[in-house]
Amino acid sequence: MARKKFEELDLCDPFLFAAALEDEVICRLILEMILGRPIAKIRVHAEHTILYSSDFRSVRLDIYASDEVQVEYDIEMQNEDEHNLPKRSRYYQGEMDITSLKPGEDFKSLRPCFIIFICTFDPFGKGLYRYTFENKCLETELSLGDEVQKIFLNTKGIHTEGVSEELIHLLKCMENSTDTCAAEAKNATIQKIHSRIKEMKKNRNLGVRYMQMEELLKKREQEGIVEGERRFGELALKLSETGREKEIIEAASNPKLRQALYREFGL
Repeated sequence: MARKKFEELDLCDPFLFAAALEDEVICRLILEMILGRPIAKIRVHAEHTILYSSDFRSVRLDIYASDEVQVEYDIEMQNEDEHNLPKRSRYYQGEMDITSLKPGEDFKSLRPCFIIFICTFDPFGKGLYRYTFENKCLETELSLGDEVQKIFLNTKGIHTEGVSEELIHLLKCMENSTDTCAAEAKNATIQKIHSRIKEMKKNRNLGVRYMQMEELLKKREQEGIVEGERRFGELALKLSETGREKEIIEAASNPKLRQALYREFGL
């Protein structure tokens, strides 16, 4: 399916999401709606390295932000359910802790941190718009007090209890970043975010960066296809030399690979 033009992107697109959250005003307003409290002026540190998933379905552009009271935030848009968010959140926490503590500093100097995933799917299947996790004692429910909170937001939520209307509208606008959706929210903060993003879409440099990223993605994808075909050919040749094609194919753990090899050998 053809990708949208830059000016047509919704905020859930990883490229636009990363570009938008590099704007410190947008980043602060979104964080305030997610956490339900005012936040001091923040500084955004964006990871400009583009990382590609193995099948080129997504681009990961994480945003790290810190505010004036030394709280750290890691925010990521997630469009594919790769069933690894709990372990990824654990990894990100460790990464943030390592970079925030200088050699020789006491562990008390570790800053409070929030790890936030905004998902266009329900990561835990309970229909909530928001899932919040903290470390607690299983026996007493006593909080560990490590000042770490992991938040998973779900644009497909259905249960509104315990979540603000403005956050629900924000999540809807993530997937449908149109004038109509922003107007339906009847929320000044969402309107301000939408207005700034509309201006951002007029930025020619951002549009060029987006096109360059698209071209690179297509190139890498084509390279992957060619390499995959080469390896498949080598595998088929080796199988044909064994005389035990069917037996070996049936032992393969990957069902797609089994089907492809069955077709190759007419089995």
